[in-house]
Amino acid sequence: MSKSDRSFLHQFSLLIAGLAVLTLVLIFTAWTIYEHEPQETNPNAAQQLSSSLAPNGAVYAGNTGRAAMEAAQEAAAKAAAAQVAYGGTTDGKTIYDNLCHSCHTAGVAGAPVLGNKTMWGPRIAEGLDTLIKHATDGYHGPDGNFMPPKGGNPSLTDAQVKAAVTWIVSQAK
Repeated sequence: MSKSDRSFLHQFSLLIAGLAVLTLVLIFTAWTIYEHEPQETNPNAAQQLSSSLAPNGAVYAGNTGRAAMEAAQEAAAKAAAAQVAYGGTTDGKTIYDNLCHSCHTAGVAGAPVLGNKTMWGPRIAEGLDTLIKHATDGYHGPDGNFMPPKGGNPSLTDAQVKAAVTWIVSQAK
């Protein structure tokens, strides 16, 4: 082999090795860029997952099951009603101090402040029965104010609600 042939083979080998290294560098760079790009997501993936996890059938209990569910709901309502708030007291001040003060002291959700005759005047003009009804059933006022049913304590009796409303109104007269 002549000197020029060896020189050619040497340079050609270096060229091939350089191209191989360049190929590896380009492959590694492309792989790195691909890993950092956000992956495409299927917009229906969540729906497909939930449908695949959903049960294939449902249980139909018929009238027997419906009656059992209604009986359970009735029992829960009776159990809740059996637990009367604050030992069954009908002292309006006690009920106010335990429940009503949280909103009617600071005026939360538009609640009229205890003793504020300006705020209570128009409400008292509607009548005590209306105020008791709003306190018992709940009330959404036109100006965005809100009174939850029984002040948010369903274990209050109607007599307790009436006693609390009567006491609060007496503070504003």
